[in-house]
Parts: sequence; structure tokens; C-alpha cells
Amino acid sequence: MSAQPAQPSPPAAPAYSPGLEGVIAGESAICQVNPEAGLLYRGYDVHDLAKHCTYEQVAYLLLMGGLPDATELARFRKELDAHRKLPEPVIGMLRLQPRGAHPMDVLRTGVSMLAGFDQDLSDNSHAANLRKSVRLIARVNTLAATAWRVMNGQEPAPQQPGLSHAADFLQQLNGKPAEDWVVRAMDVMLILYAEHDFNASTFAARVTASTLADIYAAVTAALAALKGPLHGGANEEAMKMLEELAKTPDADAWVAQRLARKEKIMGFGHRIYKKGDSRVATMRNLAKEIGPRVGQTQWVPACEALEAAMEKQKGLFANADLYAAPLFHMMGIATELNTPIFAAGRTAGWCAHITEQQDHNRLIRPKSLYNGVASRPLPPAVGRAR
Repeated sequence: MSAQPAQPSPPAAPAYSPGLEGVIAGESAICQVNPEAGLLYRGYDVHDLAKHCTYEQVAYLLLMGGLPDATELARFRKELDAHRKLPEPVIGMLRLQPRGAHPMDVLRTGVSMLAGFDQDLSDNSHAANLRKSVRLIARVNTLAATAWRVMNGQEPAPQQPGLSHAADFLQQLNGKPAEDWVVRAMDVMLILYAEHDFNASTFAARVTASTLADIYAAVTAALAALKGPLHGGANEEAMKMLEELAKTPDADAWVAQRLARKEKIMGFGHRIYKKGDSRVATMRNLAKEIGPRVGQTQWVPACEALEAAMEKQKGLFANADLYAAPLFHMMGIATELNTPIFAAGRTAGWCAHITEQQDHNRLIRPKSLYNGVASRPLPPAVGRAR
């Protein structure tokens, strides 16, 4: 009997990872997120940066690749100062927004509108992107604060030149200088939020930038992604949850009841971190410091009780959203502003990624795994309407 010819092997099924989990989608020199809880900005540990640096130093680091010397920092702060003011038509647009609009929707619209006022809009060169980055970092700060005031029936606060980035936001938000401890707390929060690798909003920005759309379009896409409760919007939901939890003395029972109802508990779990978010320790310590100062010592014990319950019942650890929520609350900031402040901090990271993407661009265009109906002919009765 003659040997049968070998049959060709069926083609291997294409690799598929829901949500792109574990998929490497690009290279970057900006940020390293270690699954064992490490977080580095351009090689520097985020805890060291939060302890010893200002947001301006960190923003410069993300954009330029290294920490600034005294002269570079002074020049960078001066540039930010020069670009904080919003064009009058943008302020006019803020006055047209419905009073009940979400601040993230207004912020997204404002950034999109700012594009038309930038003379470098269509120039995607490295130098032009850096110039636009400075303008965006400065103006997103102003836009977030001014939008809140206008939407609450207040006039924009007068500009106060020479303030730090954190102090400027608080001055524009409240119309008066902030206490030093509040400024420092805001500085730390902006630093911790400044960058986090290929998270959803940053990836949205890079996808948009890869089409060679301008930096404003890419940041607008990032803002749209950040609003979702599975991303930046989680810290707003976490505060609502903590206020509810504060009414019950038994965190274990509260968690068990929520889980039994299949309800999501915000502030826990992370796609990359499996043993906890590296930023939590710094935020927890900051909350412990602020709580007694403002007479709100209940939040840290509530968070810690929730952490213990979630680790025991689900094996999940806290992420940054859990402590960010009460921190902003203790600083006297409305919960609705939590995500816009996240955006104000993250703008530096977004701009660094957009610039890096366009410096070495390749269109981001993945494939899907089709699971629909197989090829089929049109039914005979179907024809063009006459």
C-alpha cells in the first residue's frame, strides 16, 4: 500500500487577549509599571519624585527626558505662567454649557476648542509638539478650575502670576490663595497622576496621534476615555461608596452584600498591579497626615477596613482611586472635580506619549477576531428599491 500524502495542518488560531491584556502594543521610554508594585517615571521612582519634587519638575522630566536644572526649571515655570490665560471665546463657551453638565464633558469640549487658537496646530514636529504640550499643561489647569467656577455661577478668578502649578489651580478654583499644606498635597496628587504607561486614556491618545491627528485631538480622545468609571471616573464613584460605607460599622458584611448583588467595588484591582498599586502607600500616608488637620479622621480607617475586607474576600488590593477620593474631599474639593484634576495632572504624561508616538510613528491598527455569521448570499427577494 502506498503511503498517503501528509495532510496540511490546519492554520493555528490567531492569538487573542480580551481587552488586550498582556499584549505589548508599542515601545516607550517614558514610564515603567512593574507588576510587583513599582512605578518609574523616566527611571525615577514615583515615591522619590512625590517626596522631593514639584509637579513642574516632573512635567519637565516627562516631556524632556531628564530633570531640569535651576535655570531650566525657572524657564519652564515662566512658560507655563505665560500660557495659563484662556482665550475669551473659550470662556464664552463655558458660559453656554448647561449648569448640570459633567465637568469632564466641559473640559473635553474646552480642550477641543483650544486647538483653533494654537498657531502650531498642524505642525507635528518634535519641537512644535513640545511647545503645544506646555500650552496644554498650562491651560488644562486653568480650564478645569475656570469651568467649575463658571458652571457654579461665579466669575473666573483673576490670574496671579508667579504661582506654582498646584497653587495656581487652587487659586483659580477658589479665588483666593491656598494654604501651604493644601498646595503641597495638590502637588503630590498631580505628580502621582502625571503618568502611568499605556493606560486606557494614554493608549487612546496614542491611537489618535498615530493617525497624525494634532495633539489637541489626541488629548481630547484621552479625556473622553478618562471619564469612564473603569478609568479616571472611578475616584468619583469611590467617594460615593466611602460615604455609604461610613454609615455601617461592619466593612466585611458591607463588602459581602455588595458582592452578592454583583455590584462593583470601586478603588480595587488593576490590570497590571497584582499586589497593590504602588501609589497607594504615598496617598495613604498623606491622608493620615491631613485627616487630623481637618478633623476628618474617619476616612483612613474606613479605607483600611475596606482594604482588609476586599483582600480577604476577593484577593484584590487597593488602587490609587480609593485614597484619592477622600484626599480631595479633605482638601475641600468637590467630588465632581476629582477626574478633571486627574486630567490636569495626566496632561503632561499624555503629551509626552503623543510626542513620542509621532517622533517614531506607525499607525496603530490592530485586527479583530471575527465571530459573526459566515459568508452568505443575499436572499433572492432583495433588490434595489425603485
